[in-house]
Amino acid sequence: MIDINMSDVISVIESCRWYLIALAVILVIAIITSIVCRKANIVLRGLIRKEAAIVAIAAIAVIANLICFGPMSTLLTLSLGGSGTISAETTEQTNTDVETIAGEGTVLLKNDGGLPLESGKAVNVFGWTGANPVYGGSGAGALNDLYDRVTLVEGLENAGLSVNQDLIDFYGSYDLARGDYGADWTLPEPPVADYDQALLDSAREFSDTALFVIGRIGGEGSDLPTDMSTAPHEENSTEYADFEAGEHYLQLSHTERDVLDMLCTDYENVIVIYDGLSPMEMGFVDEYPQIKAALWCAGPGQTGFNALGEILAGSINPSGKTPDTFVYDLTTTPTFNNIGNFPYDNMDEFMVDKSDPYMGGAVPTFVNYVEGIYAGYRFYETAAAEGAIDYDGVVQYPFGYGLSYTTFEQTLGEPSDNGDGTVSFDVTVTNTGDVAGKDVAEIYYNPPYTDGGIEKASANLIDFAKTDLLDPGDSQTLSFTIDEEDMASYDQSGDGHYVLEAGDYVISLNSDSHTVIDSFIHHVDEDIVYDEGNPRSTDQVAATNRFGFAAGDVTYLSRADHFANMGEALAAPSSMTMSDELKAGFINTSTYQEETDADAAMPTTGANNGMTLADLRGADYDDPQWDALLDQLTIDDMQDMIAHGGFQTAAAPSVGKAGTVDVDGPSALSNNFTGAGSVGFPSAVMIAATWNPDMADAYGSDMGAMADQLGASGWYAPSMNLHRSAFEGRSYEYFSEDGLLSGVMASRAVAGAAEHGVYAYLKHFALNEQETNRWSMLCSWIQEQPLRELYLKPFEMCVKEGGATAVMSSFNYIGNVWAGGCPELLTGVLHDEWGFRGFVDTDYFAGAYYMNADQMIAAGGDTCLSTFDIGTNFVSNIDNPVYVNYMREACHDIMYTVVNSRAYAPENLRTGLETWMKVAIGIDVVIGVLLIGWETLAIRTYLRKRREAKVAVA
Repeated sequence: MIDINMSDVISVIESCRWYLIALAVILVIAIITSIVCRKANIVLRGLIRKEAAIVAIAAIAVIANLICFGPMSTLLTLSLGGSGTISAETTEQTNTDVETIAGEGTVLLKNDGGLPLESGKAVNVFGWTGANPVYGGSGAGALNDLYDRVTLVEGLENAGLSVNQDLIDFYGSYDLARGDYGADWTLPEPPVADYDQALLDSAREFSDTALFVIGRIGGEGSDLPTDMSTAPHEENSTEYADFEAGEHYLQLSHTERDVLDMLCTDYENVIVIYDGLSPMEMGFVDEYPQIKAALWCAGPGQTGFNALGEILAGSINPSGKTPDTFVYDLTTTPTFNNIGNFPYDNMDEFMVDKSDPYMGGAVPTFVNYVEGIYAGYRFYETAAAEGAIDYDGVVQYPFGYGLSYTTFEQTLGEPSDNGDGTVSFDVTVTNTGDVAGKDVAEIYYNPPYTDGGIEKASANLIDFAKTDLLDPGDSQTLSFTIDEEDMASYDQSGDGHYVLEAGDYVISLNSDSHTVIDSFIHHVDEDIVYDEGNPRSTDQVAATNRFGFAAGDVTYLSRADHFANMGEALAAPSSMTMSDELKAGFINTSTYQEETDADAAMPTTGANNGMTLADLRGADYDDPQWDALLDQLTIDDMQDMIAHGGFQTAAAPSVGKAGTVDVDGPSALSNNFTGAGSVGFPSAVMIAATWNPDMADAYGSDMGAMADQLGASGWYAPSMNLHRSAFEGRSYEYFSEDGLLSGVMASRAVAGAAEHGVYAYLKHFALNEQETNRWSMLCSWIQEQPLRELYLKPFEMCVKEGGATAVMSSFNYIGNVWAGGCPELLTGVLHDEWGFRGFVDTDYFAGAYYMNADQMIAAGGDTCLSTFDIGTNFVSNIDNPVYVNYMREACHDIMYTVVNSRAYAPENLRTGLETWMKVAIGIDVVIGVLLIGWETLAIRTYLRKRREAKVAVA
């Protein structure tokens, strides 16, 4: 989501246009009447002018009411509905949890004896980011300004370290500032020539240790530049360019390299702190022997820099693991040539009108998921196994990598085949070092692969667990049970099903995706096909091919013959033309065909069954009582619930449904209408880097508690798209490149929020892996296997394990069908296969050219994320029983979630008119009484003066 902007304002004014025109006409008529009547006698003229004034005031009142109770109703309710206050106790608990997460989610990438620092150590903090750190991203996931933040310097000082303030003051006086995200990619850093020699001399006297802090931001609306020479930014020097043509945002700038050269000349102890939201090219840390340590601190939130200080000072032992793979050269990743701006050259008939405030002039674009299932570590591990890459020359820090101040030994116990399709085993972790610490046991599987058969990666994370804090010499035994069906691969050939092929499955205990500690073989005797007669135990119906249309005309990477087609598959698109066949299936608002069914019966509406929604709290989704309640719904109430799902669910008087409030913010709660907000958490990347599900539970629980106290029942989070590319601008809102790690963390966050009656919206469903063209009919072409095994995985886990009851669909298209109007996604997979019970909201409903309520509800969606009337957010044909039945089911989904949320807890339930409505009605009554009184007085005055005039004449 985005904050309210001028485009929103223009749209609201547009929705009020005819009311304002009508008012203007009435006022003009009143003025003209007052002028024309000047030839009438003085008594009649006075009456006419009074009547004109009364009519004008009445018209203003009536039109104001029509606007306020019509197109502005939702906005007024959200703006004037009030909000609660987060308690001091909850704020304190949240700040504590933020620090704990940052302590476990900071990753120690290198340590050649540079850390920890001794108690009370004096340090020099170099780098502009040290004085102006990155706390998190921008857009929906941004922190707000309602709470004080702990700066990086304060975090160090709070941990007992002494910081050279002269250096901090120097950076504070530097001219350049970090620009507006997406519009300015300046990386402010004083050139070496700007450092006064006296400052450098005093710094060396102050400390023999230099901390060099590098920062990289991220946010909604724009991806990170892959060529900085074409990205808007200010240079740090007139003597050189910070980036040459082809150099990107996630590598060192010329100035940063110069500063690093200077520090490694002046200091023997340099510590690099990467305060960034995406994996960066970090090869430089191994080029300088003076760099004794390096850490990744991925946006630590409100108070997380306290934990960074404690890690440096040694009072916290780092235990974070990378949730992404760090490579030496990001331009060689399998996705690099297939991210960014790829507009079609034959789709101009679908161009958005240039006057549109959101998407003016946009044409359909595309992105090809050419890498298939070989994304992130799956590519690097499998390509290395096939001899297609030199792993050590490509990968610097594997997925799941992270160092500690102590050492651990992990021992794999004897596995036990349970005879029910599961295998169990223990892992004993022993602290063999000198200080207390935590460690992570990572479990992977390597399935049997037939050349040219079902695509399979050689390393796949299947489970993990983190130990408690272990003192030196202490051990902890972690227990694991692996289900065979979780090692099945999706066979997209034929009808398509998950298949567990016969053969040897290597189950390994790893310290990261590449380093195997120990392993055992689990043998499967024969193929197991999870088809209609044998669905996976967690599926309501068996998965089957639904997305063949989304593969498009793309060459996808295959493991066959040792990745023989890698060069062809991973090349940049050679054509910008959509084929005639795919174009014929492209759907937007202008081409959507309404469904008809001559046998469809119009459902009952407006019945008087004497029920209210509160009667259904705790009832099953399929309870027969729902039919009686749904029969009471009026068409107007259904339209309102479906059209106005922006930051709320709308009230429905016909069934006594209360209106509810939703808040935005994966990192910090934000009510864009009242200005209320919450403490800000670390980025989702840092939460994932803890590899500790308990941290995700704390995150979700704290967010739920704060939302509850703010009077909000829905939370627009967690975000769980995958890190397909390091350049994805919004990746800081997403957990990881891995679906299972993302799914575990997101599921626990959803369940944590639900403890407080708050429903979390899983977003963005699905394939929102880039920001470029995200709003403008972005066609995501992908095979069914990677879609299911990777990109839908965290959503699936949140539904099945997290108990999710709300989903936010995405802007982009799945192939040539808008995700928010894709029946294969919203009905076939979400509802039918996974058994989801709840409702689906669109992403921000501004794309009226391709978003429409008709397509949405027919596909299995329920409500539009809009707070005002756009036109296409209303069901267009309420005489078609097919769509009225869809409306009925959509409202069923919405109300099922709402009635089982905090909104219907006895202490929170509030139905009836909003307070502002009651005030408005009171004002109307006063105005009405005054106008009636004025009218009565005017007529009496006129009659009296007319009688007096007649007497005078007589």
